[in-house]
Amino acid sequence: MPRPEEVARRAAAAALAEAGATGAVTVLLADDRAVKRLNGTHRAKAKPTNVLSFPAGAGGHLGDLALALGVVRREARQAGRRTADHLAHLVAHGALHLAGHDHLAAGEARRMEQAEARVMRRLGRPNPWKEGRAGGPRGRGAA
Repeated sequence: MPRPEEVARRAAAAALAEAGATGAVTVLLADDRAVKRLNGTHRAKAKPTNVLSFPAGAGGHLGDLALALGVVRREARQAGRRTADHLAHLVAHGALHLAGHDHLAAGEARRMEQAEARVMRRLGRPNPWKEGRAGGPRGRGAA
């Protein structure tokens, strides 16, 4: 995938704009092993996951995202999606978490999916929630 840093930067910026949030977000594009360690330390889950969100306390820093690129590639391949599209979706998903969105309740989940779809449209990428587009972040231990 060419220029994953640019994909991540644009997706985070679009998600923050969608949420009306301002501030800095740090994005770590890591291997599965590094994210497995983070997931074990912070969520007591001994496996890598696609994206983790770490909200910041205060100030102009909203928080950090960590993505396991191996997981991202495998999920994209399994869902028949381009890796860059899936990466953009997961970064947007994580950034929306940092901006205050969540998906614990059904209504929250629907609102978050709609926000993600708008972000992807803003980026000129396919809607990950359209029929035939599997591979959303929820249900895989994400964010």
